[in-house]
Amino acid sequence: AQLVESGGGLVQAGGSLRLSCAASGIVFSVNTEAWYRQAPGKQRELVARIVNSGTTNYTDSVKGRFTISRDNAKNTVSLQMNSLKPEDTAVYYCAVELPKSTRWGQGTQVTVSS
Repeated sequence: AQLVESGGGLVQAGGSLRLSCAASGIVFSVNTEAWYRQAPGKQRELVARIVNSGTTNYTDSVKGRFTISRDNAKNTVSLQMNSLKPEDTAVYYCAVELPKSTRWGQGTQVTVSS
């Protein structure tokens, strides 16, 4: 099973980026997927989660700016990030919560300049 993220990059404050996560060997629609991020010197934190029913939740700092979604036909999970702030700068990781373990992608860098 493998997760591959894409879509990171450098953007100015106030801009937008869309991250995507593609899976092989795992079916997203029956599991819970999430995006985490880790900034330099900080612990990895949960950004957004989508459960198999489609219910989503977000950390307070991104509510109203970020949207997590899933495309079951393409077996991908995306994170639309709008109104980006410098404090959103981090490595973003896709994760899928399986019954006995969590699988992680390799991460993609998001840098927001002020």
